[in-house]
Amino acid sequence: MTKFIVFLVLLLFSSTIMAQEKEEEIAIKKVIEVFFEGLHKGDSTLMKTTLHKDIKIQTTSTTKEGKNILQTDSKKKLLTSIANKKSDHVYLEKLLSIDIKIDGNLASVWTPYEFYFNDKFSHCGANSFQLFKNNGNWEIVFLIDIRRRDNCKVLEEKK
Repeated sequence: MTKFIVFLVLLLFSSTIMAQEKEEEIAIKKVIEVFFEGLHKGDSTLMKTTLHKDIKIQTTSTTKEGKNILQTDSKKKLLTSIANKKSDHVYLEKLLSIDIKIDGNLASVWTPYEFYFNDKFSHCGANSFQLFKNNGNWEIVFLIDIRRRDNCKVLEEKK
């Protein structure tokens, strides 16, 4: 009988932990979805709600000459570029998957993507988001992405 009670307690405990982890995953995914909703709508105010005040933003790419470059941008520059997006410019960053890893108040999100400008393929790559749970709210503290025009699934499918 004691073994059965221990088993039930462990089962209940593990179920509770798994439910909490699922809730955190849902909350983190919502932050990423709101970030991209702001991008697509050109709504910098909406996008800003997902960003930590001290976010670091970087982009990596390779020049035509094969040189790898790393560019750092500010939160202000990102939000200003979104706020100043022309109304006839349509951005669509199509996420191919979302992989979320969580440990306490730290989360990592990996999102391979294809980017379309006015319904035309522009580039592909991946985003790496680092999130921090700041007093109950998940916020993006670091964002780095890679942008490329080679080895893109969409281009391979057109061949």
